[in-house]
Amino acid sequence: MKAKERRNNIIVIALAAILIVVGVLYFLQNREHRGIVSELKAEKDSIQMELSGLVVGYDSLQTENDTINEQLFVAQAKVKDLLIEIEQTKKVSVEKINSYQKQVTTLRSIMRDFVVQIDSLNRRNQELLAENLEVKEQYKRAETEKQQLSEEKERLERNLQRAAVLQVRELRAEALNSRNKETRFAGRANRIRVYFIINENITARRGTKDIYVRIMRPDQLLMSKSADNLFKFEDLRIQYSAMREVVYEGHDLPVAIFWDNSNEPELMSGTYTVDLFADGNNIGTTTFELR
Repeated sequence: MKAKERRNNIIVIALAAILIVVGVLYFLQNREHRGIVSELKAEKDSIQMELSGLVVGYDSLQTENDTINEQLFVAQAKVKDLLIEIEQTKKVSVEKINSYQKQVTTLRSIMRDFVVQIDSLNRRNQELLAENLEVKEQYKRAETEKQQLSEEKERLERNLQRAAVLQVRELRAEALNSRNKETRFAGRANRIRVYFIINENITARRGTKDIYVRIMRPDQLLMSKSADNLFKFEDLRIQYSAMREVVYEGHDLPVAIFWDNSNEPELMSGTYTVDLFADGNNIGTTTFELR
């Protein structure tokens, strides 16, 4: 009887020891499990924070390149989808955490590539903008120089045109009597002689030239033989009193042009004005008086 009780006691003690060992093992295993779960949760939170940072990072990336914008949109959508997936995951494992970390690493690498591309594009855009501004400045300078050259050309042409205008000296007009002698009396005047010397001019056009004279009476009426006696002056066609064709070779050329008054009414007393024209220009003016 005593032996049987002793055996039972040993069995009880052994079972109690086993229960204690099992309890200790369960406690240790449970504590380890809680530690792993806590670490996985911390990793999950860390990944979520990193993904949130990536979302902000992708939002800050801006470019006018349509292709990169499309790629940015796709990559940003992947980041947001992964963040939603992690937030909705209640139970995480080491395998999932490792998978999430790999995806985050890939998305982070992709974002760095985008940053490099966008920085490169922005630098290139700045360079192109600077080049464009330089081209515009060069074009502006060229246009300014062109305008200046055009103005200088016009000025030179005007100067050349002015230089080419015939100049006269010793211009005088006088009335002549029937013996071709100068007279101061209107009643004795048969002709009016206009005399002048065309100056030497190496820039003037050479060859045949028509020289026109307009004689204005004291009452401001033009002396003319016919209403058809016209010549071009500026944009008008005006009457002349007398004309003469001369051959000009660039040297001094004495010229006399006459108004024949033999078949005209007697000249009046007063001051007469004589204007001289050639090549469409007024090249001289003088006056004379008759009593």
